[in-house]
Amino acid sequence: MFRGFSTLSLDAKGRLAIPARYRARLTAVCGNQFMLTAHPHDPCLLLYPLPEWEAAEARLLQLPDAPDPIRTLKRVMSGYATECELDGQGRILVPQELREIAMLERDVMLFGQRTKFEIWSKQVWDRQRDEGWLSKMGKPETELPELLREFAL
Repeated sequence: MFRGFSTLSLDAKGRLAIPARYRARLTAVCGNQFMLTAHPHDPCLLLYPLPEWEAAEARLLQLPDAPDPIRTLKRVMSGYATECELDGQGRILVPQELREIAMLERDVMLFGQRTKFEIWSKQVWDRQRDEGWLSKMGKPETELPELLREFAL
């Protein structure tokens, strides 16, 4: 399980150093093999250890090709999927196209999301935080979907 966040920097070549606290676990789980792709709903990237990506991709393949939101989800996640691995210094190379999609410049936030990571532009993340996360989930609390209400307490 990957939890927590780290503030990181992309280098001039677009490489991102994965924090040392995750590296031993990642070596054991995936041999430093990853899949990096665009998030289908948010302006960020998803970084999956390869076995987790393979499980997610299998679930994607089971979805029908219609309606359009499902087709778009499949197109984005599979179409932008890019294999990557940690280099000797514990970095991954983020391709230019994916950096543009997520508006990544120098300052980056890495968020552990249990079985994968989200990679955000720090500027984009800070703007969303300042605008208020609750606006994305609905207001007031009674408008939250039933599944989310227990987490709003």
